[in-house]
Amino acid sequence: MRIHKITRRNFMKVAGVSALAMGLAACGGSSSSTAASTSTAASASTAAGGEVTGDKVVINIGHINDESDSWHQGALKFKEYCEANSNGTIEVDVFPNSQLGPEVDMIQGILSDSGTVDITFTGESMQTYQPDLGMIGMPYLIQSDEQMEKVLTGEVGQEFEGLMEACGMKCLGYFTRGPRYITSTKKITSVADCNNLVIRTPQSAMTVAAFQALGAKPTPMALSEVFTSLQQGTIEAQENPLAMIETQSFYEVCPYLILTAHLRAWVYIAMGLAQYNRLSDSQKAVVDQAGAECQAYEHELFLDNEEKYYNQLQEQGMEFIEVDTQEFADAMVSGVLPILTDSQKKIYDAIEALA
Repeated sequence: MRIHKITRRNFMKVAGVSALAMGLAACGGSSSSTAASTSTAASASTAAGGEVTGDKVVINIGHINDESDSWHQGALKFKEYCEANSNGTIEVDVFPNSQLGPEVDMIQGILSDSGTVDITFTGESMQTYQPDLGMIGMPYLIQSDEQMEKVLTGEVGQEFEGLMEACGMKCLGYFTRGPRYITSTKKITSVADCNNLVIRTPQSAMTVAAFQALGAKPTPMALSEVFTSLQQGTIEAQENPLAMIETQSFYEVCPYLILTAHLRAWVYIAMGLAQYNRLSDSQKAVVDQAGAECQAYEHELFLDNEEKYYNQLQEQGMEFIEVDTQEFADAMVSGVLPILTDSQKKIYDAIEALA
């Protein structure tokens, strides 16, 4: 695997700011494009004829980002579509900023059908319930928009969606994310500088193993705790895409942004399967299409924001540090490959073949 060094010149290509369609469709057992056309036709029919029927339902969407983030704007688009096209039978409430708890708590709430949350945005965190979903967080595995699109709209994507459904989650779409970078209170120019670095990571075995391979001390914690922990010196670094670095104001407590681009991933617009199955067929059609609308809308915002955030973070005083990403890739990948199960290794090989 050959990783190219990230420079200012090629950042926009690496960051994924291109006009790819990315499927722009609801997830399902078939290809995304087929699912989109099917749900579009069904939803248009029910909405136009006023034929959406079923008991009145309230769908709660919870997520970890703030109101300025594209995830939140996508969730509001989902709400708008459902309420405009469901003949008054679907109401959607959106709770940003971890109001319904950390991501892992929201997942548990959905799967236990607690009534507090019905939809969240998640991916690799589902590995607690199905380890193979942890492959979404494999470092340096996906290198381009084109490769990610092949994954999400092909056989591997169908396999991931099937794993989500086996866990109790219905995929309504997905949000692609920009590359993840390290932000730090100390300057990092090489893998050696990561030795003993106390860095917040999500609760992901894959991510923890990758940073341990750098010699760092990964410390999983909820996103809502990260800013204060950086401010108080409990941790020295964290890693996230540009959007999260900007909207969570990490630039205020981390002077350095390290251009590692160590992970390109996505999250699913995931609804509890039990909650989805309680909908009438006509309500399901509306929700399916709302997922496709939400995905398409959020992706356009994401493309616009990526370059904007890159410039804003520099204007806000962050120093961008270029590193040898091949050195980081060699260390991280060699640290994670030995812990992969046979089924995870099969997924790894299938995704790498799409590069």
